[in-house]
Amino acid sequence: SPPPTTTSKQWYQRRVRGMRFVLPSQALSCITPSFSIRIRRVPLVPSLAFGSQFQTSTFTHKKFYSTDTTEKMEPIHKVIIIGSGPAGHTAAIYTGRARLNPILYEGNMAADVAAGGQLTTTNEIENFPGFPAPGIRGDDLMISMRKQSIECGCKVKTLTVKKVDLSHKPFKVFVDVDEPFDPSEPKEAEVVFTHTIIIATGATAKRMGVPGEGTYWTRGISACAVCDGGLPFYRDKHLVVVGGGDTACEEAMHLTRFASKLTMLVRANAFRASKIMQERVLNHPKVEVLFNTVLLEVQGDGNNMNSLIVKNVKENRVYSLDVGGLFYAIGHVPNTAFLDGQLTLDETGYIVTAKGTTQTSIPGVFAAGDVQDKVYRQAVTAAGTGCMAALEAERYLTEHFPSEH
Repeated sequence: SPPPTTTSKQWYQRRVRGMRFVLPSQALSCITPSFSIRIRRVPLVPSLAFGSQFQTSTFTHKKFYSTDTTEKMEPIHKVIIIGSGPAGHTAAIYTGRARLNPILYEGNMAADVAAGGQLTTTNEIENFPGFPAPGIRGDDLMISMRKQSIECGCKVKTLTVKKVDLSHKPFKVFVDVDEPFDPSEPKEAEVVFTHTIIIATGATAKRMGVPGEGTYWTRGISACAVCDGGLPFYRDKHLVVVGGGDTACEEAMHLTRFASKLTMLVRANAFRASKIMQERVLNHPKVEVLFNTVLLEVQGDGNNMNSLIVKNVKENRVYSLDVGGLFYAIGHVPNTAFLDGQLTLDETGYIVTAKGTTQTSIPGVFAAGDVQDKVYRQAVTAAGTGCMAALEAERYLTEHFPSEH
C-alpha cells in the first residue's frame, strides 16, 4: 500500500499488460530493468477511496488482477558474423562446429551485391581447391558454403546490418528489419546484442557505369584478372584493361599469359604506377597502351561483349575496338561505411588488423576477408582469414566468458 505521506501529485501512471495503475515517485526511483510488481486484486466501485490524500488517484478499469510483470532482456549472443562471402561462411562453419551458435547476416543486396558476395558475379572458378576442371560456378560455390554453414549450426539471416555500436559491451548490432525476404520467418529484433563480432563484408569493385556494363558484366567484363583471366572464355583473345596504377599494370602483365593482345586504357597522359611496373608494361611485346583514352560504351551480341567504344580526349576522337574481354582495375571500395569510424581504418578505408591476426582496434571485434585485405583479394585467402577470425573469437570467449563457453 502507498505510504501515508505521499500526495496525489507524486503518483504516476504506468501500464502493465494493457491495465493502468499508479506508482509513487519513491517507487519509480527504485525501478530497474528487471523489476517486477505484485498488485493485490481490488474490486473497484465509484465510492472507493484510499483516504483523503489519495481521492484523486483512481483506477480506470473495473477490476485489477494480481500479476507479475518483468521487462524482458534481449539475449546476448556469443558470435555475430556480418557478411556472406568465403570469409563469413568459413567463420560460420568453424564457430558453428565449436557450438557457439553463431548468427550470420548475409545482407539483402547489401552494397548492391547478392548474398554470397563478389563470387556470385563469377561464372567459373578454376583456382579454388577441390574443384578440378571444369571448376565450379561462383554462385554454386557460395550456395554450397551457405548450406554447410547451416548444417554446422549457424543461423543465416537474409537481413542487412545497417550499423553497429561498439562503444560498450555487449556490442549492439542494428538490423534492417524492414527488408522483405521470407514472410514466414519471425520478425528480427531491431537491435541484437553480442559478445563478439566477425566483420566479413568484403570490398566492392568500382564500376564505371558506362552503357552496356550491366548487360555484359560476367559475360566479358570482370574486375579480377587473377580470378578470371585464365578461363577459356578469355584465352587467345584481344583483352583490355582499364586503369593506370600498379594494380592495372600487374593485372595486365598477368593477362599477357592468356591474351593474344593486351590493350590498356589510361585516361591520363601518364601512368600512376611505379617506375618498374611501367617499364614492364611498356616493354612487353603483347601490350599496347592508349593514353588520354576513356571508355564510353560496351557493346556485344546480346550474349557476350565483343567491342568497346572509346574516346581519345586529347584528340577528341571516338572509335571502336574489337575485343574479347574487358577488365576493370580502377580499385575497390571496402564495405565499412556502416562502422561509422568506430574501428581503425587505413587511408583507403580497409579495416586495420594486428599483424598475423584478424584482431581489430577493439577487443572482441574481428575482421576477415577482403574488408581487411587489399593485396590478395582471393576467395581462398578470404576463407583462411575467416577460419582465423573464428578461432580467435572462440579463444576470446573462453578467456572473457568462461562460464558461458
